Amino acid sequence: MVCELRDVTYVYPGGASGRVPGGASGQVHGGASEKESQKSGAFSGKEPPESSEAASRPGHPALSGITLQVREGEWLALLGSNGSGKSTLAKHLNALLTPTQGDCTVFGMSTKDPRNIFSIRSAVSMVFQNPENQIVGTVVEEDAAFGPENQGLPSSEIELRVERALRAAGLFEKRKKPTYTLSGGEKQRLAVAGALAMDTPCLVLDEPTAMLDPQGRHELLEILRSLHEGGKTIVSITHRLEEIPYCDRAVVLVEGRIAWEGAVPSLFTQSESFRKWGLDAPPLVSLWKELRAETPLSLPEVPTLSGMTDALCRLQ
Repeated sequence: MVCELRDVTYVYPGGASGRVPGGASGQVHGGASEKESQKSGAFSGKEPPESSEAASRPGHPALSGITLQVREGEWLALLGSNGSGKSTLAKHLNALLTPTQGDCTVFGMSTKDPRNIFSIRSAVSMVFQNPENQIVGTVVEEDAAFGPENQGLPSSEIELRVERALRAAGLFEKRKKPTYTLSGGEKQRLAVAGALAMDTPCLVLDEPTAMLDPQGRHELLEILRSLHEGGKTIVSITHRLEEIPYCDRAVVLVEGRIAWEGAVPSLFTQSESFRKWGLDAPPLVSLWKELRAETPLSLPEVPTLSGMTDALCRLQ
């Protein structure tokens, strides 16, 4: 088991301040900059908590009674509208936040025990929504090396990891380029490469495609698909149903509670609930649903563009 949450409730201290109990907003331990803290896994005020009414009202739980397991080797999608609690939940997975009530363990280690923090963050890496908040190096390969350097690895191992990560992210040819010359999609892939270079068994991505165009989104999802096929545990936080067809399991959050949990194919049969969950059905999903209801066509279990194209081409 990678991670297990048992009856977890979380209340932001003072509302949506972004503060961690015991620390000042916007500050991190050890004198590191805010960007450096995000790269290495420590929480700062740069990445805000949920922008929901639940997070902004002091004393109102952003998460309530969450019981969830993240299984080794799976690709889990955490779905929900803005303010549903999904980003708050994600930050529990590598101890950026710890439960107000309940328990969260990562590879059997309690996130509430300060002695476990380094080990937990060495096992679970995170990619945030805005890559600008994670890029700390002026050169692509230097930025990708930041995480392994903080792990105290020898130079030869760091070089090997950086090369492998940049190749996986499709950025190896730009390894000597200044980071400011990268496009938005390339910067997001660099953030992924930095997480991959840490070589953690679990990767958590919080709305990683939010700033990408359709092509950049497709490229990033293909990278994640390849990583999953290689055995890495992935947790994707998103509100886009078109990004989850290759996930193994989905969890829908509404106002800080789990509204639905199950296999991805089963989720797409629950389309009548999408509106109350705050999810929009993409046109492809709507077409898939209508064709299933009104035609005898043999359609894919999950509505992907390639699967739907193959099914419709067979009409000829």
